[in-house]
Amino acid sequence: VQLQASGGGLVQAGGSLRLSCAASGRTFSNYFMGWFRQAPGKEREFVAATTWSGGSTLYADSVKGRFTIARDNAKNSVTLQMNSLKPEDTAVYYCAATWRGVTSSAGSYNYWGQGTLVTVSS
Repeated sequence: VQLQASGGGLVQAGGSLRLSCAASGRTFSNYFMGWFRQAPGKEREFVAATTWSGGSTLYADSVKGRFTIARDNAKNSVTLQMNSLKPEDTAVYYCAATWRGVTSSAGSYNYWGQGTLVTVSS
């Protein structure tokens, strides 16, 4: 499956952004989807993940209550709605797909998008 992330940009602290990830290739609904991020000089970290149906989700503690992951299998897409953004949310955000289940482990994901940059100014 090929993944294409979009929607990043510059936003002030407290603002919102919505990231999208378009999937093509293999049957999208067979995959569990996740979002990760990597800030400059830091390791890639888990943000959120969802089951193939979207009925179950998992969030990093740092974004819980502020970010929402959702998927639309009819449109082969997954989104990340980010509210109440903080400067520490600044990073390149990546969408990823796995058949291994809902997981926060980057090593469990089989496919990765190219990333989209989110910059939150204070």
